[in-house]
Amino acid sequence: MEILYQIFEEHLSKTSLDFKRYLYPSIDWNNRMFGIVGPRGVGKTMLVLQHIKEKHSIADTLYVSMDDMYFVNHTLHETVEKFCKDGGKYLFIDEIYCRCVNF
Repeated sequence: MEILYQIFEEHLSKTSLDFKRYLYPSIDWNNRMFGIVGPRGVGKTMLVLQHIKEKHSIADTLYVSMDDMYFVNHTLHETVEKFCKDGGKYLFIDEIYCRCVNF
């Protein structure tokens, strides 16, 4: 899981706080869970990373992208369990897709 923290810190180091999308102040960041939907490339990931950089400590926060190769051999459940056992409080999960099935 160390690789996830390295990737997270790399993303944060490249995240600028100079410009924020118009949606940023309208998000209720205090919700326990929320989703941001939209087309690729509109700044959803940047919104989340800016919030983390501005408001959270990397000591108890982790950002992961589900399209990372790490998740080929590890489950989200396993990752969350380890994160919580290690004292994690804030987990931000990016690139989650759901498949709707019509019956």
